[in-house]
Amino acid sequence: MSSSAIIFENVSVKLGGNLILENVSAMVPKGSCTAIVGPNGAGKTTLLLALLGEIPYQGRIILNSKEGIFPRIGYVPQRLQFDRGMPLTVLEFLSIGIQRYPICLGVSSFNRQRAQSYLKAVKADRLIDYQLGVLSGGELQRVLLALALMQEPEILILDEPAAGVDFHGEIIFCEILESLRRERRFTQLMVSHDLSTVTHHAGHVICLNRKVAAEGPPQEVLNHENLTAVFGLHMGLIAKGSISDKELECSSCKEGKKCQD
Repeated sequence: MSSSAIIFENVSVKLGGNLILENVSAMVPKGSCTAIVGPNGAGKTTLLLALLGEIPYQGRIILNSKEGIFPRIGYVPQRLQFDRGMPLTVLEFLSIGIQRYPICLGVSSFNRQRAQSYLKAVKADRLIDYQLGVLSGGELQRVLLALALMQEPEILILDEPAAGVDFHGEIIFCEILESLRRERRFTQLMVSHDLSTVTHHAGHVICLNRKVAAEGPPQEVLNHENLTAVFGLHMGLIAKGSISDKELECSSCKEGKKCQD
């Protein structure tokens, strides 16, 4: 247990009379990058929401901390719902939760320096005075990552962090995350539909489709048998046993387009 940051024990979730998760048992190694993969409706985001205490569940979720108390958690959602016409700068957005007096009265120099340092950590410090509504998908994800890092998290949770980001931006985002995780030594848990990204960046994978089909190192669990069990026979794999150095194709994607989760 000491080497695990998170342990799921027989976690089940029923919403609106529908069983979304059924007896999910899995673990997230401490300090790892763990990815949850599975098709649409598999319960991936539901598992994150149960972990965050946002929805009721049965079973147990155990969180281990260095200090033996509830660990600090940072969360990067798949997308931020907000009015893009709202006159709110990146600096003001990052300062809302940390400044004692109203943002409309201005942001203190201390909070500006703090926001600047976290934006710099995600290679987005140039955005500090930009309006939040003009940011691209990739820029907004970096701002959300900076906001999560301001919690100094022991566990960083990301729901489809590269959603709405182009391929080049996705690579850069993953590289930033890897560097930050090594530097700050947090545990990273993310949902992803991109098996190529998972193969190259995750050290631990949970294959989920309402139940856990397999978990472990990607080179061991992302094989034809497990992926067929999770995604179904439509996955036309060109891998045999391991995809550590091969690409995955969907049989319906004749031009090598990514399957969407």
